[in-house]
Amino acid sequence: MTSLAHQLKCLALPQNDPSLLSRSEAASLLFDCKEAANIDRETFFAIGCTGLEELIGIDSSFETFQPTLFSQMSKGLERSVQTKAVNQQLDENISLFLIHLSPYFMLKPAQKCLEWLIHRFHIHLYNQDSLVGCVLPYHETKLFVRVIQLLKISDPTHKWHWLHPIQSSAENVIVSCAVELELSKLAMFEFKFVIYLFSEIEEESDMVGDQISIKHLEAIITNIPLEKDMDHLLACKFLEEYISCGAECDGDPSRMTEINKELLPLIRLFERKYPKTLDLVLEEYLKDVRNPKEQDLFHQFISLSLSGGKHQFLEDSDTSLLLSLNHPQPAVRVLAVQHLKEIMKASQEGFDDSFIEEAVLARLKDDNLEVVMSSLGTLETFFITTKTFDEQIGHSLLCLFERADLSKDEKWCKILETAIHLLIKEGMLEKNKEFLNQLVLQLLPFIVITSNDSKSAEWKLALCIAKSGLCSLHPLLKGWPETFQKVVKSAKFEDLIYASNGKLIKLLSENLISKDPSFVSQMMQGLIGIAEKESHNVKQKITVHVISAVIVQLCSDTSQMEECHSSLALMIFDLLSRKMQKFKDKDFLWKYSPSENELFLEVLVAYIQKLNAEGSADLDDSVLLVVLLRNFIQGLVPPDSFLKDEIWWNPETLNKKSKDYLHLLLGLFDTLVHGASEGIHADHFRTMMKLLFEVHLKRPEDQFRFFSVLWTYSYNISNQLNFAVDAVLQTRALYIGGAMLASQTMQTKRKLASTMSPVIVSLLINLGSPVSEVRRAAVNCLNTLSGIKESAFHPVLLDLIQKAEEITSDQTYVIQSLGNLFEELHTQQKQKPQQQKLSEALGALLECAQSSKCPSYVAQNLMKLLQAVNGKIVLSHLLPVIDRLLERVLTKPEEMLKEEALLLHLILGKYNEHSAGLLCTNQQSLDLFIKALHTSQEIYKGLCTFQMRTLGQAFDMSDIKAQDQECIQEESNVNWQRVTLILELLQHKKKLKQPQALIPTLFSLLARCLEPSAGQENLEYVKQLILGGLLNICQKLSPDGSRLKEGILDEEKFNVELIVQCIRVSEMPQTHHHALLLLGTAAGMFPGKVLHNIMPIFTFMGANVMRLDDAYSFQVINKTVKMVIPALIQAEENSDSSETPENLEGVVIKIIRVFVDALPHVPEHRRLPILEQLISTLGGERFLWILLVLLFEQHVTKSVTAVANGEKDTVLETDTEFWISVCCKFSVTEQLHSLMKVLDYLKKLPENNEDDPGQKKSRQHRIKSSSQENELFNVESHSGKQLRHFKFLSVSFTSQLLASQSFVKKVVECEDAEELQEFEQRLLEDVLCYINVVAQSVEKNAASPTAKFWRALLNKSYDVLDKVNALMPTETFIPVIRGLMTNQLPSVRRKAMDLLNNKLQQRTAWQQAQVDLLLEMVPELIAVVQRNTHETEEEQAINRQTALFSLKLLCRCFGNEKPEPFIAVLKMAVDVISSREKVERNVIGSALLCAAEVTWVLKALAIPQLPRFMPALLKILKHKKELVTSEIYLLSAVTALLKIVETLPHFLSPYLLDILLQVVRLEKIAVELGPSSHVNLRLSSLKTTLATKLPPRVLLPAVAKCYNDVANTCKNCLGAVTDILKEHIIFLERDQLSAHQSELTSFFMKALDFRTEHSQDNLEEVGKIEDHIIMCLISMVMKLSEMSFRPLFFKLENMLGGEERFQERVTMHLIPCIAQFAVAMADDSLWKPLNYQILLQMRHDSPKVRFAALLALLEFAEKIRENYMVLLPESIPFLAELMEVTVVLSSTHPPADECEEVEHQCQKTIQQLEAILGEPLQSYF
Repeated sequence: MTSLAHQLKCLALPQNDPSLLSRSEAASLLFDCKEAANIDRETFFAIGCTGLEELIGIDSSFETFQPTLFSQMSKGLERSVQTKAVNQQLDENISLFLIHLSPYFMLKPAQKCLEWLIHRFHIHLYNQDSLVGCVLPYHETKLFVRVIQLLKISDPTHKWHWLHPIQSSAENVIVSCAVELELSKLAMFEFKFVIYLFSEIEEESDMVGDQISIKHLEAIITNIPLEKDMDHLLACKFLEEYISCGAECDGDPSRMTEINKELLPLIRLFERKYPKTLDLVLEEYLKDVRNPKEQDLFHQFISLSLSGGKHQFLEDSDTSLLLSLNHPQPAVRVLAVQHLKEIMKASQEGFDDSFIEEAVLARLKDDNLEVVMSSLGTLETFFITTKTFDEQIGHSLLCLFERADLSKDEKWCKILETAIHLLIKEGMLEKNKEFLNQLVLQLLPFIVITSNDSKSAEWKLALCIAKSGLCSLHPLLKGWPETFQKVVKSAKFEDLIYASNGKLIKLLSENLISKDPSFVSQMMQGLIGIAEKESHNVKQKITVHVISAVIVQLCSDTSQMEECHSSLALMIFDLLSRKMQKFKDKDFLWKYSPSENELFLEVLVAYIQKLNAEGSADLDDSVLLVVLLRNFIQGLVPPDSFLKDEIWWNPETLNKKSKDYLHLLLGLFDTLVHGASEGIHADHFRTMMKLLFEVHLKRPEDQFRFFSVLWTYSYNISNQLNFAVDAVLQTRALYIGGAMLASQTMQTKRKLASTMSPVIVSLLINLGSPVSEVRRAAVNCLNTLSGIKESAFHPVLLDLIQKAEEITSDQTYVIQSLGNLFEELHTQQKQKPQQQKLSEALGALLECAQSSKCPSYVAQNLMKLLQAVNGKIVLSHLLPVIDRLLERVLTKPEEMLKEEALLLHLILGKYNEHSAGLLCTNQQSLDLFIKALHTSQEIYKGLCTFQMRTLGQAFDMSDIKAQDQECIQEESNVNWQRVTLILELLQHKKKLKQPQALIPTLFSLLARCLEPSAGQENLEYVKQLILGGLLNICQKLSPDGSRLKEGILDEEKFNVELIVQCIRVSEMPQTHHHALLLLGTAAGMFPGKVLHNIMPIFTFMGANVMRLDDAYSFQVINKTVKMVIPALIQAEENSDSSETPENLEGVVIKIIRVFVDALPHVPEHRRLPILEQLISTLGGERFLWILLVLLFEQHVTKSVTAVANGEKDTVLETDTEFWISVCCKFSVTEQLHSLMKVLDYLKKLPENNEDDPGQKKSRQHRIKSSSQENELFNVESHSGKQLRHFKFLSVSFTSQLLASQSFVKKVVECEDAEELQEFEQRLLEDVLCYINVVAQSVEKNAASPTAKFWRALLNKSYDVLDKVNALMPTETFIPVIRGLMTNQLPSVRRKAMDLLNNKLQQRTAWQQAQVDLLLEMVPELIAVVQRNTHETEEEQAINRQTALFSLKLLCRCFGNEKPEPFIAVLKMAVDVISSREKVERNVIGSALLCAAEVTWVLKALAIPQLPRFMPALLKILKHKKELVTSEIYLLSAVTALLKIVETLPHFLSPYLLDILLQVVRLEKIAVELGPSSHVNLRLSSLKTTLATKLPPRVLLPAVAKCYNDVANTCKNCLGAVTDILKEHIIFLERDQLSAHQSELTSFFMKALDFRTEHSQDNLEEVGKIEDHIIMCLISMVMKLSEMSFRPLFFKLENMLGGEERFQERVTMHLIPCIAQFAVAMADDSLWKPLNYQILLQMRHDSPKVRFAALLALLEFAEKIRENYMVLLPESIPFLAELMEVTVVLSSTHPPADECEEVEHQCQKTIQQLEAILGEPLQSYF
């Protein structure tokens, strides 16, 4: 269904359903659809009424529906013509009826009623939701399915579509929907149905309806899980509807009682299933309770809940219990906890145990200790009432001990005492041993004493623990109460810390030792866990050291700890080493070194005292750690099973205890040597190192066995000790070992250098280490022992020491050196004395590798050193090792170490040409070799099997020379059986020396096979053997298939012609296969010979094989193409000759032409695979275009001429589809490259080729030369019409290919976007270039008969351009356009810009990366505008315009987000506009529009360019003649000015006058162009913008100046000036108008004199101008208030009446009136504002007004006499100011007589005021 059809279907109304118009079928529940169509309405009505009467007999509530749904009027009711209100009411009645009907749905009367509703009201269409809701509870019945079948729900978007599957089957709907559909949809519907039913419960007024809804709700809540927050939504709905219903039933308590009774089981059911959900909803709602009534209803709802008590309000806190428990005030929380205690005592309902437990445990975590204490009391009550103790309670109590800090708050003492008492009293500890262990570990810090004050909280708690009885419950604290009491009684006050902690350490150690190992291990883990914790206070720090001392002391006593000693020691050392890490970088470490007699406890006491005094105790902390480490070293005891007297301490064979002990020794050495080798503390570490050697490695033999482990363990892959020896530790061990070697006695050195010591071998294998420093250290050690001549290794050491520098520099040098040293041993029969010693040394080394006690990783690395040492002697010594290891592989392969497997591989490598003779003389050697050949198990993944390794060595020992083989003699009668046998043997020989010697003989045999006389025998198998032998030899001579070097094989001896003849003569596919493989290999070795013989093969194929429709022929073709052609191409690529490429291309053209010519005869289903195989082999990128051109040529010359005119289109369509299929077999880049090559080829073809008619016939008989055969489209042999047809066909096919679905799919699937983009750009360039070529031909042939053809070709070329453009997605389009912008042809660049502009105008949704790419084009476009390209003037102008347009569009699209790049664009555009050089007007116009657009986008960023832009723009506007000649030019200038004024109106003050002058003068031009012209419209917008955007302080002065200029020069333009002013006045607010009223008044005074000043002019024109002025004045007057209009009116009136009238009005009317007002008011509070207003007039600009103000003031004073004294202080400053101002004005501003008159009047007024008031005033002035 289409999108439009789907939308129309959604909008369709039920009354438009086609089923309603059908007369053959009708929807029915009781009848068949066809039967129902024949029943009349009266019958249905009777059925419905009968059913209703029966229902009323069952339930009287159905009577309410009789007058609505079952009345006589309902028979004539048609829903489709009723109003919306009627249908809405009808839907409500139907919905209510269906809810009532639901419980009785299975009864026959109910079904009768539904039948009437379906027939009359079409409820199956109009009321689907209600109908489904009615029948859903009966979803397991067939009747339900029958109802669902009435619904139209086939549309997948329909809400009930998920029920559609059951319309065709009567399956159970729930099962069907749950399995086949989404259960969430069903649940969502059920939820909506629940909400609906719940609302119905509250709205129902009858019991039956309530029971129905409750039944539905209970069933749904019970059976359907509410997921995805639907339970939360339902709980919210319960509560909200209950509150709402309660508010409605405010005056009906009985109704609420009924609702509570009905909802009680429902709420309890929901709470049982979703307890947390209801709690969460109640808690959320409680926060928003708004009034007492709502609070009361909330409590009623809570009463329905099983656990609603937690939401009840507490009297003391005025909030609920739940919120009180989390109240911010601690006191409220204490009250809430106490309330919980009372609830448990009273056993109140509404509280479940889980809530009480969670609440108490949450308060145990309270940060207020009073709350915690109260919670413990409540918890005790909880224990008493519930008798439960779970893991959560135990964890919470343990957390108390973790949190407790007695140093911060002593209340913790009471809390912990209470917690201990609680645990002991309730007997919880005996039942839970795991918890008891955790509790004891948590209590240990409170037993450790850090204070001598026995009255402190610390001591109280320690005594409480001792007396509590807890110690008797756990073995670790057994005896502590008695011990602690003794310490308290006997120790002195100052020794309490020492005595208590000492006894505690001793007691804990003894208790641990006396128990079983499992208990010890368990407690050790807990103790170490405490010791590892980060310490924050004094007690924690001391506890860490006390526990550390306990576990170290535990390690020292081994009387009963043998079983677990080693593992415990490892745990302890791990702890100590981690603690050492923390101190290793601190400067204070070990500055104080304890003496031997210092005790741990003494240092501990000093440490505690410093911590209590808050001093620095870091030094003591480190000393304690050193003492513990020393004690650990002294207490560590080796296991009895550790065999110290063995030559090798082999980690591979040690038991676990010995491995752990050796691990500890290595770890201790690593820790100590690290400290001993750096820093100022090295001496202390050396002392510890000395202690380690004295206690554990006292004998030199033990020391160097230990060093041998250290020196070699880094080579151990299996790592049995679980210890890492890095290069640093290995190097340090070597240097320390070297120093210790040098200090040994000569006798000890002899022992160490003997074969009974591992020292020499351990040092030797380090000579092959990849680390040069390790090799240097090893050489240094060996140098110490090189002087021991008695040593069996002396010759080896002497030789290696002499090459120390080389060995240090190169890790492989030692292998070469040992190989050279022992090389003569297996070559000479008699040995000299020196060689005898060498033989003994080699034997000693091999004996070490042979020993089973030697670690396999040592033996493996030793054999690596002896890689170059071979011979019978070596192999014979190693036979026992091979035997032992092979037996391990066969019997216990899973136990074999990787080092052993590698060792066996190395030893098997000794089976080589040097030791091959041993196989003949030593039976064990042969047996083991055969045994290894049969060992095929893979021991380790990635490691080849021993069988493969042995096979490899076997081939090395069976090297055969070809010249040693029996030569095949030529005989007259060949014994073919003998030849076959020899050839078969030859085929299995892999190693041949000089195999080329066999080639002539093999070719000779092949020639004998092809002789006619040989045809009597079946020699196909012999041919295959010969060809296979030749192939193997060729592959050996040239593995990579390249040319042979000179001298290896004479080219003449390789007979390619014989192989080709073999293909032609033979009929066996296997023979063809061998021959073709040989030809393919030979083509790389001898390309010249194969090239000369290859065409007969393809000619033969084209003439014979390709025409056969069988799998064999097809296989031959594929094999030939696949094997021969790649070799030819590879030969051409590898060739240095310049002639070969042309020669190869010519051959390829011939080959492809053979295939194309044979194509019509090839079976259709074979054509595409054959061509695909051919071009794929040749290389699609290089030769696909040649195939296309030859196909086009074949169509033009052969296909079209062979059919009738009516069939040409069909043939073309068929051929085109085939060509597209061929192309789409290759990658999109290969296709694009081919299209480019085709276009390039078309450009090279001549324009026309019109021959004389007489020459046409001779053309057909012309003999082609060899060069013509290599041509693709021979112009000479084709007519001009065929040439044009060929061109058009090529371009047309290009267009069709680019638009084909197959090609577009290839483009979409292309993964290399960058490569595709590059090809698309190049194709676009080529298309544009070809369009130029065709366009030139169009112009050239405009008058010729072929003009129509060239125009069609041009159109088709443009079609190709469109297709290429359409292919490119946006992310590709941008880089391609950028690439085209750099093209050399101006037309290509212009077309690229046109494409860009089209794209920008499409309003594409650009991505940010694409925007960035587009903006990178801005500089390139600027360069085009700035004429930085080589173009003709005409092209340059057009390209400049196009570039400016592109920049404008770019700015419009992206300037708002990225304005920065366009600053340079604006500068460039202004440069063009203001250029002094002659620039075409079209370019300037485009620059104006571009600059305007950029200014509009840049806004404030464009301000710096205004000083250059505006003068240039105004200069353009002044040249009216140029503007008039080009309307577009004029429009560009006006548009630019409009944009600038709209964008930067507040920055145009310097240019505003010129702008106004140009605007009013352009008015006349705009009028001439007509009112609908674009110029007129733009100019109107410009005037409006000037009037509305500019502030009055800027515009009004400019308008006044403009008026003055225009009034003198161009009076006809005054109307435009006043129009701007008029619009500005209309736009102004009243307060702005009032502020500038005086300025406007002055303007209008001047303007209204226009008629007077121009009385001699044309009065009609003057009248028109005056009309504009008056209309402008009226616009101002209409905005003035009465108060502000009066001064203007009076000024206008005064201007008309003159000065005399002014004086008369002031003196005769105004002043007397003001004075009389003052007398009448008789109130100083009213006098002050009046007086102040008179005084303000003394500051008026006019002297006449100031003079009148003085007169008014004097008259005012005379009227109120001495009462003016109140106003005098306010008046004196104004009078003084007036005198000063008058003097100044009289000296600067004429007329002076008026100012003097004011001065005199001021003095006179002062004098008269003195007389009136009776006080002198001169002192104030």
